[in-house]
Amino acid sequence: MQNHKAKVNINFDANIEAQAALHMGVKVGTHWKIECVRDGEIAWVEEFDNMVVTAGLTDSLDKYFKGSTYTAAWYVGLTDSTPTFDPADTMVTHAGWVEVQTYDEATRVSLVLGPVSGGTVNNSASKAVFTISGTVTIGGAFLVTVNTKGGTTGVLYGGGAFSQDRAMLDNDVLNVTVTLTNTAA
Repeated sequence: MQNHKAKVNINFDANIEAQAALHMGVKVGTHWKIECVRDGEIAWVEEFDNMVVTAGLTDSLDKYFKGSTYTAAWYVGLTDSTPTFDPADTMVTHAGWVEVQTYDEATRVSLVLGPVSGGTVNNSASKAVFTISGTVTIGGAFLVTVNTKGGTTGVLYGGGAFSQDRAMLDNDVLNVTVTLTNTAA
């Protein structure tokens, strides 16, 4: 009888391990670090994670697994106060936030990524830099495939909100570091 019980337990344990393996997946995320420089001094630093929206996840699958037309061109955009991102957001429809365009750069700033290592890649060697051109409140940031300020085309990868809205002044500089992660969950 004891042998039979041991055999049942082994099979049961193997079944639990197999089910656990089926539920393992990939964790996809983006971590932002935004530093505001005012009059040559660091005024504040904000760090947050963002939601990768359905359009961004779908685009990733389409480009990587299906080999559809691919571009490595990504751009950083800024949002107004208290943005709310939704998985259904696209550049055409995003009711929870408005893009901020109050900066000197003619277009959204390019995301220039360094080498990939350990399931992450970032732009720490080439931060996205925005020079604010007036008084404005900024509450978050997003990634998109088109550089047109205020544009509604391109693929929205995702975006996120600061822990609190930030009042910006003319000539404030935002240094934006973006870290993209795909790791086993």
